[in-house]
Amino acid sequence: MRQIPVDTSAATVMVAKQPQIKVKDRRTGEVALDVETGAKLMTVDVMFAANDAVEILSVTVPETGVSGELGMGTPVALTGLIARPWENEFNGQKRHGIAFRAVAVTSLAAGGSQAEAA
Repeated sequence: MRQIPVDTSAATVMVAKQPQIKVKDRRTGEVALDVETGAKLMTVDVMFAANDAVEILSVTVPETGVSGELGMGTPVALTGLIARPWENEFNGQKRHGIAFRAVAVTSLAAGGSQAEAA
């Protein structure tokens, strides 16, 4: 699957919605797990502002990669952010989009740890 690195160095990134456990199957409540490590996955919605454009992105992160207090409006660093185009068919209709994944989401709020975005 194609992975596109995303440069966040010139972007302003803030939490738009507090991290949530990612659910693999809504019918059963099964939690999504990282295929390689077995860690629970989280979804963090962030406001991503760059080049006079603002987007709300849902970023998937391993539970161990979520650090600091991540309340709404908290400035954050996204370490190892990548974009993955996807496509599937559901009930005869093709769907497509871009999924975002990061190694870590770290609070940059005063008193939190200071990490650089990758």
